[in-house]
Amino acid sequence: MTDLPGRENDPNENPFAMFGDPEQIAAAMRQFADMLSAPSGSGPVNWDMAKNIARHVVVAEGDPSVMEGERRQIVDALNLADLWLNEVTALPGGTGSPQAWSRSEWIEKTVPVWRQLCDPIAARMVETMSGTLGAAGLPPEAQAMAGPLMGMMKQMGGMMVGQQIGQAIGSLAREVIGSTDIGLPLSGDPALLPGGVAAFSQGLETPAEEIRLYLALREAAHHRLFQHVPWLRAHLLGAVEEYARGITVDVSALEEQLRGLDINNPEQIQQALSGGNLLKPEETERQKAALARLETVLALVEGWVGTVVDRASEGKLPSAAALAETVRRRRATGGPAEQTFATLVGLELRPRRLREAAALWQALEAARGVDGRDAVWGHPDLMPTADDLDNPGGFVHGEPEFDLSGLEASLREASAGDEGRAEGREGREGGGSDEDGTNGDDRKDGGEGDRA
Repeated sequence: MTDLPGRENDPNENPFAMFGDPEQIAAAMRQFADMLSAPSGSGPVNWDMAKNIARHVVVAEGDPSVMEGERRQIVDALNLADLWLNEVTALPGGTGSPQAWSRSEWIEKTVPVWRQLCDPIAARMVETMSGTLGAAGLPPEAQAMAGPLMGMMKQMGGMMVGQQIGQAIGSLAREVIGSTDIGLPLSGDPALLPGGVAAFSQGLETPAEEIRLYLALREAAHHRLFQHVPWLRAHLLGAVEEYARGITVDVSALEEQLRGLDINNPEQIQQALSGGNLLKPEETERQKAALARLETVLALVEGWVGTVVDRASEGKLPSAAALAETVRRRRATGGPAEQTFATLVGLELRPRRLREAAALWQALEAARGVDGRDAVWGHPDLMPTADDLDNPGGFVHGEPEFDLSGLEASLREASAGDEGRAEGREGREGGGSDEDGTNGDDRKDGGEGDRA
């Protein structure tokens, strides 16, 4: 009967045809089930859903497992890099157990730190979005009775943010080389991805072993710094949290995204839930200060790593200079660090800041030696500021020393002058001499005698 005119979509032949493509419906329902699967009190983001999305992004382009030979090469390179760094930094070694990961393993291993990094921003976004959705069109008396609705709105907000984070992490996993590409270690152990190393090596006429060792030096240097500077990680995360307090949501953009949403179109749902254009940071002085602090610290970390890696590879890796330039170009064109912070925080690291930070560390080493250079990491109050990056010479050499001996001489001269003036005043008050050398009292007595 399906060959009769007008019977192609007969609901008696396909009772679900009126609802659209069953596969699209199933995909939409899976997304909805992911949203509802988050346990109560699990936080602003459904991280299970975010991890699943990130894995799907990675697997779509292939993610082979790490072979034993690749793992051995990565571990050997990281161990050797740690030995080389002992010669060029005062910070001690022993930075964990070297690892070799696939892209899916990178996602699984780094989620705990992503949670720390993203939850403050996500909480603020979900709070604002749920308030916007829950209060839209409701009178005040109805809003007071909308407790269950507000809970659902928070879940929807968490789904939207989780979708965005999952997409960002998945895209990042396809590009990263190790656990420190965003500027801070995402794991307690140094790790490189053979797939990331291979992607970095494409088009370079450099031996694979040199490239692997150079990237291992950068990975090991990051871990050494963060492991032995205990305040650094909290300092960075604190700047992100400070920035998150100013996050709001563009209500008009949110309404536009939700208007006319077709639940039978998973691609449209994914685009709407990405939330990328819903972020609207307030341009407050507080947020600007947090962003400036975050930018400065990340630039200082990258500058220090570049400086010690240059020293460690000098005379050992003939292609070190060319590889350093490749890393700089990767940064200048928007590498994983820049893209991730631009997506999650709204910060784009400027290559100019990185160059200035490297110049400051090099100048510090030339003036104070390796120990003096690394001693600056001892306390956050000792660290260079954004102004110091603009004027590294002033930070390295400090203000000219004040000559205390000159100050003491000036004080003695001023004191002597004060004493002389005080004696003169006392002499005049006690009967000082007149210009002719006679005493005032004698003149008075003489006058009386003459009159007598």
